Amino acid sequence: MMSVSRRDFLCTIGASSLSAPLQTSHGPLNIVFILADDLGWAELGCYGNSFNETPNLDLLASRGVRFTDAYAAAPVCSPTRAAIMTGLHPPRVGITDYLRADDPRYLSPNYFSLPKALKTAGYHCGLIGKWHLMGDYALRKGDPKLHGFDEVICSESSYIGPGCYFPPYQHMKEVQPRRPDEYLTDRLNEEAVEFIERNRTRPFFLFLSHYAPHTRLAGKPELVKKYASKPGAGKKRNNPELAAMIESIDQGVGMIWDTLRRLGLADRTVVVFSSDNGGEERVTSNAPLRAGKSTLYEGGIRVPLIVAGPGFGKPGSVRAVPVVSMDLYATFLAIAGTRAPQKLDGIPIQELLKDPRKYQERTLFWHYPLEKPHFLGGRSSGAVRQGNFKLIEFYDDGTIELYNLKEDLGETTNLSGKLPAQRDRLLGLLRDWRKSLPR
Repeated sequence: MMSVSRRDFLCTIGASSLSAPLQTSHGPLNIVFILADDLGWAELGCYGNSFNETPNLDLLASRGVRFTDAYAAAPVCSPTRAAIMTGLHPPRVGITDYLRADDPRYLSPNYFSLPKALKTAGYHCGLIGKWHLMGDYALRKGDPKLHGFDEVICSESSYIGPGCYFPPYQHMKEVQPRRPDEYLTDRLNEEAVEFIERNRTRPFFLFLSHYAPHTRLAGKPELVKKYASKPGAGKKRNNPELAAMIESIDQGVGMIWDTLRRLGLADRTVVVFSSDNGGEERVTSNAPLRAGKSTLYEGGIRVPLIVAGPGFGKPGSVRAVPVVSMDLYATFLAIAGTRAPQKLDGIPIQELLKDPRKYQERTLFWHYPLEKPHFLGGRSSGAVRQGNFKLIEFYDDGTIELYNLKEDLGETTNLSGKLPAQRDRLLGLLRDWRKSLPR
């Protein structure tokens, strides 16, 4: 998402560059997008975690590009997912908080959503797992099939809130387990492998959207036991249940990569991994970041992002520049060589993947209005980041906080009183941007 004065210009430039698909000698690149639910920035080995075991994601990072300053569009799931599906900031589509079971809101099929766009370029599109872009599941107004997915597998048919990882699956009672002790994350991983196998002869987009590690936490018993016996295991930091759930996600990444290699598709596929928001502080620590899910502090919105694909940067590269959820939509369209009919809030980042010098400074914005505080502690607020500085405005009491993220990643020292000119400039940008949003 751009600063207001440059947004339209840069979005136009981005759209005009999407003239031809990125291809190998065998045709267009396939796209595999793996999204974890509530996975914090500090949970993977390649991001410095020494307790959780994520060898396949670490290997994926060594094959591709890892971002240190990637952001979710919101500190909770539904708005971020809407941003990924549309390339638009959540308030532009009317979804700024997670959708409750009786919520009348949903992601309207009138949007030119991601699978619709990719289908115009000849892609076969599949969703496996969590959707959470409709509140009233009985009405099915935001059904993922209405958004262009050719295949929708193991996606919830009723409210997903509490989490359910072993059969019977309360949020999708129609899904029958393949074995009595089936673990949902394993099932999704198996479905992903099978999707790739049956679509290997045509360009495909696979959205593997894990329900894990969303609470209530429930890992496979044998993995939980393994982590519980490790030195340093605890209830919050180094949580064995959380570590077990993350390892199951990681195993699926390995399964997918092995399948791509076995089928001769590894050099014809872009694999992207990320999370929809930060980790939940009740079950983990996002240190060195402050706070977690439901807040606009870094712990709530900074997420892992790994991109690996042919020609997408030097293997093992690290990019310390801000990118945001909406960029995925624009990037996937750039890969496919198609475009959206509307202006986007995100930009394609494939050139940045290849060359960090392609980065142009951006201003990122968040809008998170709440009628009452989130049950995890988040407050009604907005935020802006430009360069190293980030400002948060709390709507409930007017408090302003300013941080220098380069010097204070943990957001411990509020500089709003010491740097009034910087505070007022960023606050002006945030408020001007907010005026551009639908009312």
